Amino acid sequence: MTDAVIHNGFPFEIPFLSDLGVQFVRSANGEAELRLTLLPRHMNSWQVAHGGVVMTLLDVAMAQAGRSLYDNVAGGVTVEMKTTFVRPSKGAVLTAKGRCFHRSTTLAFCEADVLDDEGRICAKASGTFKYLKGEQLLKRREA
Repeated sequence: MTDAVIHNGFPFEIPFLSDLGVQFVRSANGEAELRLTLLPRHMNSWQVAHGGVVMTLLDVAMAQAGRSLYDNVAGGVTVEMKTTFVRPSKGAVLTAKGRCFHRSTTLAFCEADVLDDEGRICAKASGTFKYLKGEQLLKRREA
């Protein structure tokens, strides 16, 4: 894959996000934004977005926000994440907005919100992410 290949707006392939239909909106200067048009497959038995879908949006928005501050990052892993569900996530579209508020040489400390299509906060999260350089990621894939 070359840098020019775009997958649902992401500059790299993430099959799980493609399957969900998550759209990359932007990522720069420690901020990121994603969007998801809700479909019946995203809903729980109460007909609101499943908590796992909401947590995925929060996780990826934070990871992308942190990643935007690192040069030559090949991948990253979530070290920890705390989520608070504020209200049911419903409507036509959910938007996740992430922000990195501190970084070290290997870690990013981030927060994110998921908003409904009326701009109301549905869920909030904070998380820590460890970023891997290209050679670290290759070693992990070979193991």
